[in-house]
Amino acid sequence: MEYVTFNDGNKMPILGYGTFQTPPLETEENVLKAIDIGYRSIDTAQVYGTESGVGSAITKSGIDRSDFFVTSKTQTQGYEDTKKGIDDSLKRFGQDYFDLMIIHWPTSESLETYRALEEAVKAGKIKSIGLSNFNSKQVDEVIRNSSIKPVIDQIETHLYWQQQKMSAYLKANNIVHESWAPLGENYGGEMMKQPDIQNLAKKYNVSPAQILLRFLTQQGIVTIPKSLNIDHIKSNFDIFGFKMTDEEIKSLQKFDTHKSIKDWPVSMRENAY
Repeated sequence: MEYVTFNDGNKMPILGYGTFQTPPLETEENVLKAIDIGYRSIDTAQVYGTESGVGSAITKSGIDRSDFFVTSKTQTQGYEDTKKGIDDSLKRFGQDYFDLMIIHWPTSESLETYRALEEAVKAGKIKSIGLSNFNSKQVDEVIRNSSIKPVIDQIETHLYWQQQKMSAYLKANNIVHESWAPLGENYGGEMMKQPDIQNLAKKYNVSPAQILLRFLTQQGIVTIPKSLNIDHIKSNFDIFGFKMTDEEIKSLQKFDTHKSIKDWPVSMRENAY
């Protein structure tokens, strides 16, 4: 496993297991499969309904909680709702702390929401805090009005929308760039059929999906692919046995057409910041 180091000194695996759209009743089973394969970073969220399943899987695994890195995301607005939401999340999770909690998306009350996250860090309920779906102007506002700098921004990032503008901003501000939808969801099949991706997969004797994930991780971008297919869960994890050249990474940048799979939130459009 490779790791990224946050601006607060904490470390996070560069590859994790996502639980977006995983049926809550199937979460424990699938997270246990991922843990058995070797995943130690798990991404959940209040809105996903998977916090409980993630927590129970960790408990049933018999592996020390300290060996895991678990991220959750707020589904709340403002200080009071977020403060209560954190406690509710921990109850569902069944553990004492989250390694990372991020604001799921910007709202008119983002600063108050973030203040509740800061207090939770000081109380030992959360180790690191960050953002998701925030553009550079919105991140700047949080930095100006907080005492704890965000460590990460989780944004849509894949072959067709590489977020080069935001990535440069995040790097300049020592904030980790994390990708959601690293395999492009609905565009994934099309991406994997690109001749350049197919040729690289043949060269390195890996799958096209592994090329897409390695393209991101080699640039220091955290990825959290989600799958319920055991073979895909395994292959998504097995991406560290090869390394593409700098020239190959650069050659794939031509596929960046700023093409969003959801076009949400509109504040992430590159003409909005």
